[in-house]
Amino acid sequence: MSEAASARSRHSSPAAVPLGPLEPMLRAWLPRQRWFAGKGRAITRLRLVSAVELLPPGSTPGLLHLLVGVDCADGTADCYQLLLGVRPAPLPPGLAPALIGHAERGPYAGHAVYEGLGDPRLAALLLERLRAPGSHGPLRFDRDPDAPIPADPAPRPLSGEQTNSSLIYGDSHILKVFRRVWPGTNPDLELPRALASAGCARVPAPVAWYEAELPAGPPGGHRTAEPLTLGVLQPYLRGSEDGWQLALRRLAAGADFTAEAHALGRATAEVHSALAAALPTVALGPAQAARLAAGMTARLAATVREVPALQPFEDGLRGAFDALAASRGAGVPAQRIHGDLHLGQTLRTADGSWALIDFEGEPARPLADRRRPEPAVRDIAGMLRSFDYAARSHRPFAPAWADACRAAFCEGYARTTGRDPREDPVLLRAYETDKAVYEARYESRHRPDWLHVPMAAIRRLAERERPARRMPHPSPPPPGSAAPHPHPKPPRRPLA
Repeated sequence: MSEAASARSRHSSPAAVPLGPLEPMLRAWLPRQRWFAGKGRAITRLRLVSAVELLPPGSTPGLLHLLVGVDCADGTADCYQLLLGVRPAPLPPGLAPALIGHAERGPYAGHAVYEGLGDPRLAALLLERLRAPGSHGPLRFDRDPDAPIPADPAPRPLSGEQTNSSLIYGDSHILKVFRRVWPGTNPDLELPRALASAGCARVPAPVAWYEAELPAGPPGGHRTAEPLTLGVLQPYLRGSEDGWQLALRRLAAGADFTAEAHALGRATAEVHSALAAALPTVALGPAQAARLAAGMTARLAATVREVPALQPFEDGLRGAFDALAASRGAGVPAQRIHGDLHLGQTLRTADGSWALIDFEGEPARPLADRRRPEPAVRDIAGMLRSFDYAARSHRPFAPAWADACRAAFCEGYARTTGRDPREDPVLLRAYETDKAVYEARYESRHRPDWLHVPMAAIRRLAERERPARRMPHPSPPPPGSAAPHPHPKPPRRPLA
């Protein structure tokens, strides 16, 4: 056995595959990834949390599963899941774009290290592990025994930028691989399983998943008795249409979208009702309302410092949050919700019904926050903002289209629940304001040419007496720009 193969045979201990030889290439590669949350922050240290080889020693290619802690100069620390392919250099031409670097020393000296999910052989191995439940070092693979998983579907990566990575297997399943991971069950596994148990057909149920079980350790070391959700396999909805793209096509054709918006409101209400029945709910009281308002106010203050264009509207925006605090909750129920609902998180299936996807919530928020019960109005506000985003992506701006869709969505929601979301104006305005502030921060950071889209809502929400149609017309998008999407997770046609 070669020296490299001998070193790789000790494959389930972090000490067996030291990060040292890989650190320089990972330090350069990580900040370039769409899913890396530390952009703009200097990396001070990479820490190996876990290392597992998923193929026998000496296999070519090899597949190395890493959990890597990343410490940044501003004091933040995150944990990322990496699946690294290892082959003798040079890589085959088809894998050249996936290259991370070449190891010059250590157990992988002379080998090319690359993004493993781009290698069909390694992607197929990951599905095979999910078909056969069991443990592999700290990794645990599990599945629904009643859900069939085909043996040899051809894998392909889902194209487009994502905050995670997804693989489509044939035409039957899609695997979401979480990149930034936390201790605790990810809502994208927890909530669809709860909905399936409740008999809700609006969200396809997970058929397999995998987690890491790490021993408890010192605080801040990313070691915990709670498992970390690493990936979820779900059915792939063939023939489905992404809600965001469908809305844009209707706008471009000058076609009505209110029937779809009404049906989408009903589907959202069904999901909310099922979640409320399956998982605990609470009633908002003064303390909870104050906590919500304080969080919104703090996000506003931070965003104003970063986005000076918000300064003239800060007092008016804060008024929405002050009104929420003054409402003292008024007994509004809080429950588990989607947490990041917009048109890009919906699919119109081949039979014309609506499905909701991506229950991970806003990935920038801590996992504990995303698992906390909140008023269902938060999801509704996200969808109302999404209709506005779609309308403002169209030239000329189509305010009547957005207003009609917003009304139809709320009416569809009320048809199922018996209560129109617009009957809670204080709560709805607060959440819609919070979402617009979030959008302004995102656009300022990533797409400054589109900052005018949330700014139009900022003006309307800060001056609530002025109808949106009388606001100054925002400048049109630059020629050749793609239609904007309101959130950092781009719309995805498949279920992801």
